[in-house]
Amino acid sequence: MQQVFKNIKGDRLIWAIAALLAIFSFLPVYSAASNLVNIGGNSNTFSYFIKHFMHLFLGFSIMYGVHKVPYRYFRGLSMVMIPIVLVLLVVTILQGTTIEGANASRWIRIPFVNMSFQTSTLASVVLMVYVARYMSKTKDEEVSFKESVLPLWIPVFLVLALILPSNFSTTALIFLMVVILVFLGGYPIRYLAVIIGSGILALVMFILVAKAFPDAMPNRVDTWMNRIENFSGEGDSDGDYQIEKAKIAIASGEFWGVGPGKSTQKNFLPQSSSDFIFAIIIEEYGLVGGLLLLVLYMWLLFRIVIVAQKSDTIFGKLLVLGVGIPIVFQAMINMAVAVELFPVTGQTLPLISSGGTSIWMTCLAIGIILSVSAKREEIKGKENEEGVEQNPLEILSEAI
Repeated sequence: MQQVFKNIKGDRLIWAIAALLAIFSFLPVYSAASNLVNIGGNSNTFSYFIKHFMHLFLGFSIMYGVHKVPYRYFRGLSMVMIPIVLVLLVVTILQGTTIEGANASRWIRIPFVNMSFQTSTLASVVLMVYVARYMSKTKDEEVSFKESVLPLWIPVFLVLALILPSNFSTTALIFLMVVILVFLGGYPIRYLAVIIGSGILALVMFILVAKAFPDAMPNRVDTWMNRIENFSGEGDSDGDYQIEKAKIAIASGEFWGVGPGKSTQKNFLPQSSSDFIFAIIIEEYGLVGGLLLLVLYMWLLFRIVIVAQKSDTIFGKLLVLGVGIPIVFQAMINMAVAVELFPVTGQTLPLISSGGTSIWMTCLAIGIILSVSAKREEIKGKENEEGVEQNPLEILSEAI
């Protein structure tokens, strides 16, 4: 174990934040497991604790392995992975909408093991790396809209088109993150306006087609509409059941919470260990617990920006922002849904919610960020070995 810690590179604070989030997740996930027991019929709540532990163990193993890979290799890997991701998304669509009677339109079954994998989460990370690669390649060139359509926007829209039928919230999140990343990469705003307009038009066309042929994509558009209506207060009383239970949980927590494991709403709130775990956290740990979690995510965002700013290449800067900002943004959406500041989306709380795919892909993204940070440490180490004097302000910046 000591040898493992010795080989850990990259921003130590990011490692610490990820570890704190993971450690904190065990109590609320174990507490909410009673709801899973009621649904699944398994009387052993500890099995869910072990399952969550194994997901985190594999996730941190991914993080450790990825952070040892020089980040420049991700440029070429993104080119290889885009076709693979497209194939996986097509297979996910063709797989059908149910597995053993449950909705599984977002997951693909892994052969020979009793596991499923949500392909859209992998697609989001790969796509952000791909976009960062393209924008870094054209950073010092004058970009024309026509030349960028095929290498940049066609892969983006293909990925989004394959995710949209089953997962609108993830599609919208990925599209927003891509727009932010290309804007930060210097993509002309006039061209970006055309892309945003095209995206909105494509969404409207999809909704019209889905309404015209409801048997092709049953219930998906209706589900989106119901969630928006429930959020605006125009839906029926049954549609906003989740939000009502989440609000009761939050109100019950008050300032200090009712205590670990003492939540009552976990027995009534669907997805209490994943989509709505933030409500359970506030019920058990109060406003203090919720604010602590918010501070950790804001701290993570701060460290992501610091790592991006210190990167020695444009690709490194865009790569860190591209895979890092979505983590924090997804956390904010999950919290906003729980307190009814945003319609129900189905987005999990990174490193806190149960669920293997979400944890693994979050750890993959953090591993990529740490890889960029580790390269910067390597460069600084060589400079120090060569006797290069360091500015006192740089020393202070490193300490921060």
